[in-house]
Amino acid sequence: MRYTVLFSLFLCVIFTACTKDKFNSTPTLKFKSVSSTTLPPGQLIQFTLSFTDGPGNLSDSIFVEKIEPTCGASNFTEQYSIPTFPTTSDEKGDLVLTFGNNASTSYSNISAQCQRNDTAVFRFAIKDKENHVSDTVSSPPIIIIYQ
Repeated sequence: MRYTVLFSLFLCVIFTACTKDKFNSTPTLKFKSVSSTTLPPGQLIQFTLSFTDGPGNLSDSIFVEKIEPTCGASNFTEQYSIPTFPTTSDEKGDLVLTFGNNASTSYSNISAQCQRNDTAVFRFAIKDKENHVSDTVSSPPIIIIYQ
């Protein structure tokens, strides 16, 4: 009897460990990293997010919100394009978003707007073509140096 229970437990562990990843129909989004938590003037910052999408039908945009609790002028909610890529079911990958602090580049400007440093949190969400929205993920506080 003891060996039967142990063998059953062993089989259960093997079958659980060997199942293929199953993705939901709702996309998921996870915050992986940020290139820096301090952004000096003229510099860029990159946020890396990982995603999964069961049906492989992500829309072409990501929602980004900047929240600076003490400076309403710095806050924004924007929708940014995701580059088009071939999609399949059970899609997973990374998204890298780049912003600048008054950098002379084509990247979106997230500079401080209240004549002092910003301490902001960035929130991100993605949506698929069937209007399923991922959970919102947040960055750690980012200090954006005023120039």
